[in-house]
Amino acid sequence: MACPLPLLAQEAEPDALTTQMLQVRELATGGQRPQAIERYNALLVEHPGNGDLLLARGRTYAWDGQYAAAESDLKAVLQNSPNYADAWSALGDVYRWSDRPQQALEAYSRWVELAPQDAQAHIARGRAQRDVGQYAAARADFDAAASLGADPAEIASLQQSLLPRMANPDVVAGGGYLWSASAGWDHTGFSGDRESWNDSDLTIRRQFSRGSLGLELLRADHFGESDIAWALDGYVPLWSRAYANLRYQHGPSDGMLPRQAWRVEVFQGVGSGWELSASVDHLRFSGDTEFYGIGVGRYVGNWYGRYKLQHVPGVGSGSWSHRVLLRNYYNGNADDYLEMSVSSGRSTDMDRFGSVVRDSNAAVGIAWKRYFTPHWGFKVGAGYADDDGGYDEQRFSFSLYTRW
Repeated sequence: MACPLPLLAQEAEPDALTTQMLQVRELATGGQRPQAIERYNALLVEHPGNGDLLLARGRTYAWDGQYAAAESDLKAVLQNSPNYADAWSALGDVYRWSDRPQQALEAYSRWVELAPQDAQAHIARGRAQRDVGQYAAARADFDAAASLGADPAEIASLQQSLLPRMANPDVVAGGGYLWSASAGWDHTGFSGDRESWNDSDLTIRRQFSRGSLGLELLRADHFGESDIAWALDGYVPLWSRAYANLRYQHGPSDGMLPRQAWRVEVFQGVGSGWELSASVDHLRFSGDTEFYGIGVGRYVGNWYGRYKLQHVPGVGSGSWSHRVLLRNYYNGNADDYLEMSVSSGRSTDMDRFGSVVRDSNAAVGIAWKRYFTPHWGFKVGAGYADDDGGYDEQRFSFSLYTRW
């Protein structure tokens, strides 16, 4: 967190005050923040209202986690010097570190206005825009910082950090919302005389500074019977440019839904805009089934594409499936997108008479997600699948989202 303190004192004895501020800065940056604050308090008694001293003390308060005191000092500076760029920078840091991303964005935007050629100002505002979900604007600020001479490696890392937020916004808290909830309904109709399926889900999710955790209630109505299950679904950052999705589901002892199911999927950013993934899914019905998957994603501008190959071991070559997903985040945020998916698969299994049976299918789907207010959104989708088993599928889905 530490950064240089401004030394712009214009008192009657500037050399003496500057020397003392340098000494106190060494205490603050060396981890002796309470002692530094005491020294600043003493200097402010001698030089009441001095803007540089208030700014220095405000930054030290912020480094020490005393955000209310820091905000008070910095606002006092800006009241007398509204065009003091360093004070806007420090105030933005206070807001960002205390989880107030929208206020941080406003403070950093003022910093950029006052210092448009400062690469660090654009980086700071880009981070705040990323925190509130304004990804297109964040990319523009990171690009601006690069053109102003910022470290290329740092810019590449910042641009890469946008990818998981676009593809999986639950990886980190964003937009200042701690809670979200959704309710969804999925209808699958079949050709011929096969009875339609209806599935529904209800989810509540809590965002944390590192990831999120959701509690889900699932209901399946198939073949005139109903089953209910619950699940915990979490996202957590790991090491540099990596995060994981962890899921556990518990269902009925005998039914259409698995008795137990769990998933581990790890995502790793590589290069510029690329993301690799590997997953294991385990389902327990009367017996156990596992799915193994690998994927590769690519983020370019407002577009995100992903390919995933999945294998289920079994008789013969088992089952293989391929899925391609393409999204356009047309508003430059993670909230609103158009999506198209195409998948195909081939399975090898054994029927109840012991004969080897091979089936294949292909499916296509489209979806539109839109937040029509900051707190409310929806997603609608439709799809079609052609199955060699003799039943074509038509799928329709609708979900309603809210957050606070």
